Amino acid sequence: MGLLDGKVALVTGGARGMGASHVRLLAAEGAQVVFGDVLAEEGKALAEETGAVFVPQDVTEPGDWERAVATAVETYGRLDVLVNNAGVLKFRRIADMTLEEFGRVIDVNLKGTWLGVKSVIEPMKAAGGGSIVNISSIEGFIGAAGMSAYSASKFGVRGVTKAAARELAPFGIRVNSVHPGAINTGMVRDPEIAAEVDGEAFLKSMVIRRFAKPVEVSHVVAFLASDRSSYCTGSEFTVDGGLLTGAGY
Repeated sequence: MGLLDGKVALVTGGARGMGASHVRLLAAEGAQVVFGDVLAEEGKALAEETGAVFVPQDVTEPGDWERAVATAVETYGRLDVLVNNAGVLKFRRIADMTLEEFGRVIDVNLKGTWLGVKSVIEPMKAAGGGSIVNISSIEGFIGAAGMSAYSASKFGVRGVTKAAARELAPFGIRVNSVHPGAINTGMVRDPEIAAEVDGEAFLKSMVIRRFAKPVEVSHVVAFLASDRSSYCTGSEFTVDGGLLTGAGY
C-alpha cells in the first residue's frame, strides 16, 4: 500500500525541478495527482511519464486556480492535498532591483500561495478535511544579500501558513510549511546566483556538506500530505542539511 492511497493531490509549479519530484513521488505513493505550471511542454511530458493530469496554471491568476481545482474535483471527485510549490527567485540587491522585479517575486511566491489556500478551502471541507503543504525556504527564516524579495515572500509564506492553520483546523484541514535549503535544482544553478555566492563557503556552512536531491524534500511533503502527520499543523519543517543550526563556526 502507498502512503497516499485514495488521496487526490494538486501540485503547483509541478512541471520541473522540485515540483516534478513531488508529482512523481506523490503518484508513486498512490495519490491521484493533478499539477499545474506555466511550462506547457514540460508539463505535458511529465503527465505522459507519470499518468498525472497537467493543467496550464499561473498561480497569480484566480481563474487558473478555479480551473485547476475544478479539474481535480471533476476528474477524481474530491481534493485532499494541495502542495503550494510554485515559486520564482530573482537575485538582485535592493539598490539594483526594480519595483516590478520585486512585485513579480511577491506575486508568485506569496500571493500565489495565499490564492492556493483560499481556492482549496471549500473542496477540502466537502472532502471532510485535507492537508495543505506550503513550500517556503530557509530564506523564510534568515536573510541573504541579493534575496530581499525572495526572503520577504518566504517569510510571508510562514505567516500565511500559521494563520491558515488556525482558521482551517475546525474543518479538519491541516496547513504546514516546508523549508528547503540547498536543493540541486535549476533555481540554485542560476548564473546570477553563482556569480555572487561563494560556493565553497556556502558548503562549509552546512552540517551535511552536499546539495540535497529534490526527492529528499518530496519525502517530507509526502509525509505531511499523509495521515501519518495527523497531529501536525502550523508547523515548519526544515530540509536544509543542518544549515540553520548555527553560524558555521
